[in-house]
Amino acid sequence: MARLVAERGLQATFSYAGRVDNPKPQPLPTRTGGFGGPDGLARYIHDNAVTHVIDATHPFAAQMSWNAAKACEMTGARLAALTRPAWQPQTGDNWQSVPDIDVAIAALEGPPKRVMLALGRLHMDAFAAQPQHHYILRLVDQPEAPPALPSHTVTVARGPFDVANDTALFKAHAVDVVVCKNAGGTGAIAKLHAARALGLPVIMIDRPELPIRPECATPAEILEWVSDHPATDLGV
Repeated sequence: MARLVAERGLQATFSYAGRVDNPKPQPLPTRTGGFGGPDGLARYIHDNAVTHVIDATHPFAAQMSWNAAKACEMTGARLAALTRPAWQPQTGDNWQSVPDIDVAIAALEGPPKRVMLALGRLHMDAFAAQPQHHYILRLVDQPEAPPALPSHTVTVARGPFDVANDTALFKAHAVDVVVCKNAGGTGAIAKLHAARALGLPVIMIDRPELPIRPECATPAEILEWVSDHPATDLGV
Protein backbone atom coordinates (compact mmCIF):
# COMPACT_ATOMS: atom_id res chain seq x y z
CA MET A 1 0.00 0.00 0.00
CA ALA A 2 2.66 2.52 1.05
CA ARG A 3 4.80 1.74 -2.00
CA LEU A 4 1.94 2.36 -4.42
CA VAL A 5 0.97 5.59 -2.66
CA ALA A 6 4.58 6.79 -2.82
CA GLU A 7 4.87 5.86 -6.49
CA ARG A 8 1.70 7.83 -7.22
CA GLY A 9 3.37 10.86 -5.62
CA LEU A 10 0.63 11.45 -3.06
CA GLN A 11 1.44 13.45 0.05
CA ALA A 12 0.87 10.85 2.74
CA THR A 13 1.82 9.74 6.24
CA PHE A 14 2.04 6.09 7.37
CA SER A 15 0.84 5.73 10.97
CA TYR A 16 1.93 2.83 13.21
CA ALA A 17 -0.06 1.89 16.30
CA GLY A 18 3.17 1.52 18.27
CA ARG A 19 2.82 -2.15 19.28
CA VAL A 20 5.69 -3.38 17.09
CA ASP A 21 9.20 -2.77 18.40
CA ASN A 22 10.92 -2.90 15.01
CA PRO A 23 8.42 -1.71 12.39
CA LYS A 24 9.11 -2.38 8.74
CA PRO A 25 10.62 0.65 6.92
CA GLN A 26 8.17 2.45 4.65
CA PRO A 27 8.68 4.67 1.58
CA LEU A 28 6.58 7.37 3.25
CA PRO A 29 6.95 9.62 6.29
CA THR A 30 5.85 7.67 9.37
CA ARG A 31 4.45 8.38 12.80
CA THR A 32 4.01 6.00 15.74
CA GLY A 33 1.49 5.89 18.56
CA GLY A 34 -2.15 6.70 19.20
CA PHE A 35 -3.93 9.96 18.45
CA GLY A 36 -5.93 10.30 21.66
CA GLY A 37 -9.29 8.95 20.56
CA PRO A 38 -11.52 10.40 17.85
CA ASP A 39 -11.05 13.97 19.10
CA GLY A 40 -7.27 13.66 18.92
CA LEU A 41 -7.43 12.14 15.46
CA ALA A 42 -9.79 14.90 14.35
CA ARG A 43 -7.27 17.49 15.55
CA TYR A 44 -4.50 15.71 13.65
CA ILE A 45 -6.63 15.66 10.49
CA HIS A 46 -7.42 19.36 10.87
CA ASP A 47 -3.90 20.48 11.79
CA ASN A 48 -2.31 18.55 8.91
CA ALA A 49 -4.98 19.36 6.30
CA VAL A 50 -5.66 15.67 5.74
CA THR A 51 -8.35 15.11 3.12
CA HIS A 52 -8.38 11.29 2.86
CA VAL A 53 -7.95 8.63 5.56
CA ILE A 54 -7.18 5.03 4.64
CA ASP A 55 -8.05 2.63 7.46
CA ALA A 56 -5.57 -0.20 6.86
CA THR A 57 -5.61 -1.44 10.45
CA HIS A 58 -5.95 -5.08 11.44
CA PRO A 59 -9.58 -6.27 11.19
CA PHE A 60 -9.57 -6.70 14.98
CA ALA A 61 -8.39 -3.13 15.70
CA ALA A 62 -12.04 -2.18 16.02
CA GLN A 63 -11.54 0.81 18.33
CA MET A 64 -9.18 2.49 15.88
CA SER A 65 -11.64 1.90 13.04
CA TRP A 66 -14.48 3.44 15.03
CA ASN A 67 -12.24 6.37 16.02
CA ALA A 68 -11.33 6.94 12.37
CA ALA A 69 -14.97 6.88 11.31
CA LYS A 70 -15.93 9.39 14.01
CA ALA A 71 -12.97 11.68 13.29
CA CYS A 72 -13.75 11.72 9.57
CA GLU A 73 -17.39 12.47 10.34
CA MET A 74 -16.25 15.37 12.54
CA THR A 75 -13.84 16.82 9.99
CA GLY A 76 -15.35 15.92 6.64
CA ALA A 77 -12.28 13.94 5.60
CA ARG A 78 -13.01 11.07 3.23
CA LEU A 79 -12.62 7.57 4.68
CA ALA A 80 -12.12 4.17 3.07
CA ALA A 81 -10.86 0.87 4.46
CA LEU A 82 -8.36 -1.57 3.01
CA THR A 83 -10.11 -4.76 4.12
CA ARG A 84 -8.75 -8.27 3.81
CA PRO A 85 -11.48 -10.74 2.83
CA ALA A 86 -12.32 -12.98 5.79
CA TRP A 87 -11.23 -16.61 5.70
CA GLN A 88 -13.89 -19.19 5.00
CA PRO A 89 -13.75 -22.85 6.10
CA GLN A 90 -12.75 -25.26 3.35
CA THR A 91 -13.30 -28.97 2.88
CA GLY A 92 -11.29 -30.80 5.53
CA ASP A 93 -11.27 -27.93 8.02
CA ASN A 94 -12.40 -28.48 11.60
CA TRP A 95 -13.30 -25.01 12.82
CA GLN A 96 -15.17 -23.93 15.91
CA SER A 97 -16.24 -20.34 15.28
CA VAL A 98 -16.54 -18.15 18.38
CA PRO A 99 -17.57 -14.49 18.69
CA ASP A 100 -14.75 -13.20 20.90
CA ILE A 101 -11.70 -13.93 23.06
CA ASP A 102 -13.74 -14.83 26.15
CA VAL A 103 -15.65 -17.54 24.32
CA ALA A 104 -12.41 -18.82 22.79
CA ILE A 105 -10.97 -19.19 26.30
CA ALA A 106 -14.10 -20.99 27.49
CA ALA A 107 -13.84 -23.35 24.51
CA LEU A 108 -10.51 -24.60 25.88
CA GLU A 109 -12.06 -26.11 29.01
CA GLY A 110 -11.07 -29.73 29.46
CA PRO A 111 -7.95 -31.87 29.79
CA PRO A 112 -4.46 -30.47 29.16
CA LYS A 113 -3.52 -29.82 25.55
CA ARG A 114 -0.77 -28.10 23.60
CA VAL A 115 -2.40 -24.97 22.25
CA MET A 116 -1.03 -22.81 19.44
CA LEU A 117 -2.04 -19.21 20.20
CA ALA A 118 -1.73 -17.30 16.92
CA LEU A 119 -3.19 -14.10 18.34
CA GLY A 120 -0.36 -11.67 18.94
CA ARG A 121 0.55 -10.51 22.42
CA LEU A 122 -2.42 -8.29 23.28
CA HIS A 123 -4.74 -11.03 24.57
CA MET A 124 -2.41 -13.91 25.36
CA ASP A 125 -2.34 -13.39 29.15
CA ALA A 126 -6.11 -13.84 29.32
CA PHE A 127 -5.63 -17.52 28.49
CA ALA A 128 -4.16 -18.01 31.97
CA ALA A 129 -7.80 -18.66 32.87
CA GLN A 130 -7.19 -22.12 31.36
CA PRO A 131 -3.87 -22.92 33.11
CA GLN A 132 -3.94 -26.66 32.42
CA HIS A 133 -2.65 -26.20 28.87
CA HIS A 134 0.80 -25.59 27.44
CA TYR A 135 0.65 -22.60 25.09
CA ILE A 136 2.84 -22.04 22.05
CA LEU A 137 3.06 -18.31 21.26
CA ARG A 138 4.30 -16.91 17.96
CA LEU A 139 5.11 -13.22 18.33
CA VAL A 140 6.66 -10.57 16.10
CA ASP A 141 8.95 -9.39 18.93
CA GLN A 142 10.27 -11.01 22.08
CA PRO A 143 8.01 -9.88 24.97
CA GLU A 144 9.64 -7.53 27.47
CA ALA A 145 8.12 -9.47 30.37
CA PRO A 146 7.30 -13.18 30.51
CA PRO A 147 3.68 -13.95 29.62
CA ALA A 148 1.35 -14.66 32.54
CA LEU A 149 0.71 -18.15 31.22
CA PRO A 150 2.02 -20.79 33.65
CA SER A 151 3.27 -23.11 30.89
CA HIS A 152 4.30 -21.70 27.51
CA THR A 153 6.86 -21.56 24.73
CA VAL A 154 7.59 -18.36 22.78
CA THR A 155 8.70 -18.38 19.15
CA VAL A 156 9.63 -15.06 17.55
CA ALA A 157 9.01 -14.72 13.81
CA ARG A 158 7.66 -12.18 11.36
CA GLY A 159 5.31 -13.26 8.55
CA PRO A 160 4.27 -13.94 5.94
CA PHE A 161 4.63 -17.65 6.75
CA ASP A 162 4.46 -20.63 4.43
CA VAL A 163 2.69 -23.95 4.84
CA ALA A 164 5.87 -26.01 5.13
CA ASN A 165 7.21 -23.90 8.01
CA ASP A 166 3.90 -23.83 9.86
CA THR A 167 3.46 -27.57 9.43
CA ALA A 168 6.97 -28.13 10.80
CA LEU A 169 6.25 -25.74 13.69
CA PHE A 170 3.05 -27.56 14.65
CA LYS A 171 4.78 -30.93 14.48
CA ALA A 172 7.84 -29.77 16.44
CA HIS A 173 5.65 -28.49 19.28
CA ALA A 174 3.11 -31.35 19.09
CA VAL A 175 0.26 -28.86 18.73
CA ASP A 176 -3.21 -30.23 19.53
CA VAL A 177 -5.36 -27.21 18.71
CA VAL A 178 -4.91 -23.80 17.06
CA VAL A 179 -6.55 -20.60 18.30
CA CYS A 180 -6.56 -17.65 15.92
CA LYS A 181 -8.47 -14.57 14.80
CA ASN A 182 -10.12 -14.41 11.40
CA ALA A 183 -7.63 -11.85 10.11
CA GLY A 184 -8.19 -12.82 6.47
CA GLY A 185 -5.82 -12.20 3.59
CA THR A 186 -2.86 -14.32 2.55
CA GLY A 187 -0.06 -13.33 4.94
CA ALA A 188 -1.16 -15.58 7.80
CA ILE A 189 -3.29 -18.19 6.07
CA ALA A 190 -0.54 -20.84 6.06
CA LYS A 191 -1.42 -21.93 9.60
CA LEU A 192 -4.90 -22.89 8.42
CA HIS A 193 -3.52 -25.00 5.57
CA ALA A 194 -1.12 -26.64 8.03
CA ALA A 195 -3.91 -27.32 10.53
CA ARG A 196 -6.04 -28.86 7.78
CA ALA A 197 -3.19 -31.07 6.59
CA LEU A 198 -2.52 -32.29 10.13
CA GLY A 199 -6.19 -32.70 11.04
CA LEU A 200 -5.99 -30.16 13.86
CA PRO A 201 -9.06 -28.37 15.22
CA VAL A 202 -9.09 -24.59 14.95
CA ILE A 203 -10.89 -22.22 17.32
CA MET A 204 -11.62 -19.30 14.98
CA ILE A 205 -12.49 -15.94 16.53
CA ASP A 206 -14.94 -13.99 14.37
CA ARG A 207 -14.32 -10.37 13.45
CA PRO A 208 -15.82 -7.62 15.62
CA GLU A 209 -18.46 -5.22 14.36
CA LEU A 210 -16.91 -2.37 12.37
CA PRO A 211 -18.30 0.94 11.09
CA ILE A 212 -19.91 1.12 7.67
CA ARG A 213 -17.55 2.79 5.18
CA PRO A 214 -16.32 2.18 1.63
CA GLU A 215 -14.16 -0.96 1.60
CA CYS A 216 -11.49 -1.96 -0.90
CA ALA A 217 -9.86 -5.38 -1.11
CA THR A 218 -6.54 -4.33 -2.67
CA PRO A 219 -4.17 -1.34 -2.59
CA ALA A 220 -4.92 -0.76 -6.28
CA GLU A 221 -8.61 -0.39 -5.45
CA ILE A 222 -7.72 2.12 -2.73
CA LEU A 223 -5.81 4.25 -5.25
CA GLU A 224 -8.76 4.06 -7.64
CA TRP A 225 -11.02 5.23 -4.81
CA VAL A 226 -8.68 8.16 -4.09
CA SER A 227 -8.70 9.09 -7.78
CA ASP A 228 -12.50 8.94 -7.87
CA HIS A 229 -12.76 11.20 -4.82
CA PRO A 230 -10.28 14.02 -5.50
CA ALA A 231 -9.62 16.91 -3.15
CA THR A 232 -7.64 20.11 -3.31
CA ASP A 233 -4.11 19.88 -1.83
CA LEU A 234 -4.42 16.11 -1.53
CA GLY A 235 -3.05 14.61 1.65
CA VAL A 236 -3.59 11.02 2.73
